[in-house]
Amino acid sequence: MPAYATNMRLKFPILALMLEVVTIVLYALLVVYDTGDAHGDGSHEESNTTHSSVFQDVHVMIFIGFGFLMTFLKRYGFSSVGINLLLAAFGLQWGLLLQNIWHMHNGKITINIEKMINADFSTATVLISFGAVLGKTSPVQLLIMTLLEITTFCINEHLVVGVLGVSDVGASMTIHAFGAYFGLAVARVLYRPGLRNGHENEGSVYHSDLFAMIGTVYLWMFWPSFNSAIAEPGDPQLRAVINTYFSLAACALAAYATSSLVEKKGKLDMVHIQNATLAGGVAVGTCADMDIQPFGAMVIGITAGVISTVGFKFLTPILASKLGIQDTCGVHNLHGMPGILGGLAGIVAAALGKKENVTATYQACGLASSLGFALVGGLITGLIMKIPFWGQPPDQNCFDDSIFWEVPEEEEENEDSAQNQLTSQIKRASPTLLKIKVLHDAIEEPFCLNGSIKNL
Repeated sequence: MPAYATNMRLKFPILALMLEVVTIVLYALLVVYDTGDAHGDGSHEESNTTHSSVFQDVHVMIFIGFGFLMTFLKRYGFSSVGINLLLAAFGLQWGLLLQNIWHMHNGKITINIEKMINADFSTATVLISFGAVLGKTSPVQLLIMTLLEITTFCINEHLVVGVLGVSDVGASMTIHAFGAYFGLAVARVLYRPGLRNGHENEGSVYHSDLFAMIGTVYLWMFWPSFNSAIAEPGDPQLRAVINTYFSLAACALAAYATSSLVEKKGKLDMVHIQNATLAGGVAVGTCADMDIQPFGAMVIGITAGVISTVGFKFLTPILASKLGIQDTCGVHNLHGMPGILGGLAGIVAAALGKKENVTATYQACGLASSLGFALVGGLITGLIMKIPFWGQPPDQNCFDDSIFWEVPEEEEENEDSAQNQLTSQIKRASPTLLKIKVLHDAIEEPFCLNGSIKNL
């Protein structure tokens, strides 16, 4: 790949600013505040007050939870958090527009807190897909993916929720399963044979895993808000909080137990703990507001924790080696399989009459639609992203911030490391050589002379 291909000097600013200018023009033409004129009974103010705290919880999940969860790569922390912010900032603007094209009043889109929550939800699909291609794509490619994925998501969401009337309050199908399989389809198209045996930077260190665990804890704490944010006020919203609460708790124990079971000597794997402990929140999403009772939520949580952990241990390597799907973050295990489990749980709950006006047939159609749109949309998006002009990094520069970021003190750290290595070698070779080296260094930096000789 030519060296200039990864230079973002012009292509990234032009694309980013062009997208923002187009978005501003569309907002100027179409978007206004929701003044509550259509309500006329005070429910507008009450709704915004009710949703404001939940909105903040969801916002934290999007920008801190998802961002820090992906910082496990030892040399890709800037991109994990920084590009997460970039994609979410554009995605929420684009998502709010497209989600509400179907619900315009007098030719205008009205904005309130609930619609802002839904806009945050739309960006979650992109951030899930981002995890599948983490470390192997450029910012330009990812902005293109955001544009196309949110467009596809909004079409599917309108069909599933708006037309078919499917119940998916926590979005197991429309966000989690959709985002995971969209990302996996993109990853398949962008398959890199040069990475089939891994990469030296495709791993974690102690402190990077600790940062990732911060994301896990934030997501785990706020997931009840995510699943209940757009539920009907009253009992349905309360059930969504309770069911998510217990599903997450049961899932955490199952993930810990399964991790110990599948690892040698019964040790815990931080990859499992960072991710599989969250699978219960994903899996209970579709039926979160249904009358499934706390024990039902716990059963869903335990199942999700087990299949997620087993997926990380055994299925991810198979996907990479047999199907050519290099899933960096394991989104198939955290969002894909638990999302399908959530869809299946919703089908069963609907068949048992756990929510009025919801049928198992339509629930099944909603799951099939989400998977179909995700796979087809992901394949098309992947083909567009594969065009070399977008600056896809070469294999040797994958999982490394320095190709797209100014990394401070990197050169200084490398020099210090080389200097320490040379000193160690000289110490082992000869004390006399060490003295000669110190005297040489003292000539270069005279103020060190007395201290250096004294230390000898």
